[in-house]
Amino acid sequence: MNPQPAHVPVMLSEVVALLSPALQAPDSGGHCVLVDCTLGLGGHAEALLRACPQASLIGLDRDPQALAVARRRLAPFAERITLIEAVYDQLPDVLDELGLPAVQGILLDLGLSSLQIDDPRRGFAYAVDAPLDMRMSPTGKTAADILNTYTAAELASMLRRYGEERFASRIADRIVAARADAPFDSSARLVELIDGAIPMATRRGGHPAKRTFQALRIEVNGELGSLESTLPRAVAALSLGGRIAVLAYHSLEDRLVKQVLNAAASDQAPRDLPVVPVELRPQLKLLIKGAARPSAAEVAVNPRAASARLRAAVRIAEPERRGAAG
Repeated sequence: MNPQPAHVPVMLSEVVALLSPALQAPDSGGHCVLVDCTLGLGGHAEALLRACPQASLIGLDRDPQALAVARRRLAPFAERITLIEAVYDQLPDVLDELGLPAVQGILLDLGLSSLQIDDPRRGFAYAVDAPLDMRMSPTGKTAADILNTYTAAELASMLRRYGEERFASRIADRIVAARADAPFDSSARLVELIDGAIPMATRRGGHPAKRTFQALRIEVNGELGSLESTLPRAVAALSLGGRIAVLAYHSLEDRLVKQVLNAAASDQAPRDLPVVPVELRPQLKLLIKGAARPSAAEVAVNPRAASARLRAAVRIAEPERRGAAG
């Protein structure tokens, strides 16, 4: 097996251009810190470390296999990196443990890494028959656990909320009926069930199982809950002039990112207040109007980039310093 799967970082030049200005202006401590909250195979991190020789990296990932690959890739920068097995919602705890009240750059590249997609044993792909795992880390409930234990109502709610699936109830009812004969353990049987549940006349672009697999993956890994709690904490962790960039790959993620960044880039004062108090003024300035999309040329080379949405912002107000307890 190839020890390092092919990995093409999404919107690499755009991410480097957006974050580099904050990582090339050393703070009073003489260095800058980038936190890559979703290190993956280290492609974005490597490019930023090369572009910003003053910067050091804190790389977080919940997947120990990905961390091992990234550590090898980033070996030339060993004295400038700290890699930690952690979910990104643990960001405040990580910074507290490292004694960092604020950092200059934060990157979140959401969704799956190439390592997870390309290894059929992880169960993320619906195009091949594989165990229904879908965990980004080695512990916790699997997709099979969910399919075999959730009620029809719970399954339908999950499919509607996380997959935006029109036929959620129909799919959920068929899953519950099918598991009475035998529990689900591999993807091919689930894909066949979904294919039979969705009427041909209603199908639009993409594989009919795509939305169900997305919903299962989000549920297994608690992705939206983690993101919802992480984004405000990431904004709070930025130093004055610090920058955040977030790559999202579906509308649910992107909507959360948009809401948090737009709120922090707006004043919070009542409309009729003649003077906006300092504490109610915008904390961020958006660096992109709306969301940036990958170029057609990039998508041609890396089709996985097609759904990417990139948003970024810079802190324009002095943050409140976090205490030792966060």
